[in-house]
Amino acid sequence: MATALSLFPIVLLIYLMTKKNSVPSFKALPLVALILYVLKMAYFDVEANLVNATVVEGLLTALVPISIVWGAIFLFKTMEYTGAMDTIRTWLNGVTTNKVAQAMIVGWAFAFLIEGASGFGTPAAIAAPILVGLGFPAVRVAILCLIMNSVPVHFGAVGTPGWFGLGQLEGIGPMQLLEIGQKASILHFCAALVVPVIALTFALSFKEVKKNLVFVYLSILSCTVPYVIAARFDYEFPSVVAGATGLVLSAFFAQKKIGLAREEGEVRVANQVSLPALVKASFPLWGTVAILLVTRIKQLGVKPLLVSKTPIMEVSLGSFGDLSLSRSLVLSLQHIFGTDAGWAYQTLYIPALLPFILISSMAFILFSAQKAAVNRTVSESLTQMKKPVMALLGALVFVKLLMLGTAQVEANTIIIGKALAEAMGTQWKFFASYLGALGAFFSGSNTVSNLTFGGIQYSIAKNLGLNPLTILSMQSVGGGMGNMVCIHNIVAVCSVLGLSNQEGFILKRTMIPMLVYGAIVGVVGFIMLAG
Repeated sequence: MATALSLFPIVLLIYLMTKKNSVPSFKALPLVALILYVLKMAYFDVEANLVNATVVEGLLTALVPISIVWGAIFLFKTMEYTGAMDTIRTWLNGVTTNKVAQAMIVGWAFAFLIEGASGFGTPAAIAAPILVGLGFPAVRVAILCLIMNSVPVHFGAVGTPGWFGLGQLEGIGPMQLLEIGQKASILHFCAALVVPVIALTFALSFKEVKKNLVFVYLSILSCTVPYVIAARFDYEFPSVVAGATGLVLSAFFAQKKIGLAREEGEVRVANQVSLPALVKASFPLWGTVAILLVTRIKQLGVKPLLVSKTPIMEVSLGSFGDLSLSRSLVLSLQHIFGTDAGWAYQTLYIPALLPFILISSMAFILFSAQKAAVNRTVSESLTQMKKPVMALLGALVFVKLLMLGTAQVEANTIIIGKALAEAMGTQWKFFASYLGALGAFFSGSNTVSNLTFGGIQYSIAKNLGLNPLTILSMQSVGGGMGNMVCIHNIVAVCSVLGLSNQEGFILKRTMIPMLVYGAIVGVVGFIMLAG
């Protein structure tokens, strides 16, 4: 009964968002959050005070994706109204007018680099508007970018899902993390031989993709080969190294027309954008990547300055909790309603103020933007956030309630995970990645999925006599492929593109490559375990 009731809100959510006359996410997500709220107290008998504190924690935590999405929208409105996007479109069309090549350069290689530097769902939010600006249909772009943003995720945000998400487990040190990363890179590599091609067919005709298949695989391999090689030596930078290498090589292959079909009557478009003009116009993009890398590479020592929680001001809000502010502008609320529930917002580290708002402000100055352009950017980006705010608030409350457990009552996520493992038994190796995907579906984060299910996967592997490091690599790869179907990632990319009530439509389509991805991981993982 506990398993059925744990699954009920999830099944209901998927039904509401994917049925013929679908319910928009800004209505469906708050509804299922309310249902789960009632179940937590009425059936699971969790203390009301703790449930209410978790709701507050979820509402506050939603500020993270809300601010990131708004920042991404603001950045691209800035690029549009300062003319920077027109210059970039002209340059890209000068490199190639081939839609398959453009999709691989922006949606695959560039997004690969952004994932390696940032994570937080920013790759789709940054790549998707560029492709729409190149003439791609918005809904198809959303699907393509969500599917593509899976392969680099284990090493996303400079390897956070691995070294933080799995590094908390007892017995998992640097050598184990390196081995997990090596295995995860091979699993992702094998899936990448199929999944990006599927992604392209959602955005373009199969005939068009087939004609340019040589280029597609050159672009795929230009990212994934360096990815696997880098993973042999490091568990933080493979996605950054692979994304940068793949972006340069993909653009080179496209410009030289290597692997691209030549159309009848095709006329090469002269690239009329000078290098200085391109550098200036692309400043919002390379400036964003530069700040993300500088603030996330721990060897540079900048990150601790941005995430320090040492308070400079503390205020008691009575039974509501204890509010504090640190020198790094980390805003924290602890002991909500006298419980262990807490929240922190890293103002300078979350990719919103830095880099999106800072870079946008600098771009206004660099391009001598008129006041009307600035006002339009601000007003349109705020207007575009109205419905997504409701959806994201509902999503994060729902996620926090699913993950809420006590010493007496297991979290719904744990109940579901154990039930799945028990049902699969010795065949678990074929399904381990789907538990990782389920975690990402709940939370929108490979890191959170690993934190939630890493211990369960480790225990299952030990009980079944399977190699724990292989199973943990499958768990983390699953968390990456789960990005395709994660509700709050789907809401985020729809918000950036200004799409309304398309979340269910997108979910039904991204589910297909996610299942294919898991099947490939299951087969390759089986071979690894047998070896």
